[in-house]
Amino acid sequence: MLNELTAVRLRDQLSSLSAFVANKTAEEWNRQPASGKWSARENLAHLCRYHEVFLERLGRILGEDRPQFGRYRAEDDEHWPSWSSLAVDLLLARIRQLRREVLSKINSLSDAQLARIGIHPVLGEMDISLWLEFFLLHEAHHLYAILFRLRESQ
Repeated sequence: MLNELTAVRLRDQLSSLSAFVANKTAEEWNRQPASGKWSARENLAHLCRYHEVFLERLGRILGEDRPQFGRYRAEDDEHWPSWSSLAVDLLLARIRQLRREVLSKINSLSDAQLARIGIHPVLGEMDISLWLEFFLLHEAHHLYAILFRLRESQ
């Protein structure tokens, strides 16, 4: 059974975006920090693409016996350039749709399915519940980065 707190975070964590993205200009979304790290828009694009990657991984975990995965790196992803070039309004709409897909998929899983294993190259064997925790923590990191990028000039 999925941990109740995990289910709540999956349902609600993205809603934090609305608290800090309102009335931001394209310039603020696209500002590249001196560190060379991603802009707020690029972080959002990464979250969108990572939702797709997560859904693909869920499909493999459910359909294969203990699949092994490589580390996901946007720079190595053939789909990253098309995602990283999208406008913020499209990214915001797309991430909401992708989140509904993730929620629907996770909520449809039985306890036996949640216990299925996929192998991460660094973290090792993880059941779907732990993959979901990993996904949410990764997402939280990028939400923080978006908040920071959008607010650092104020």
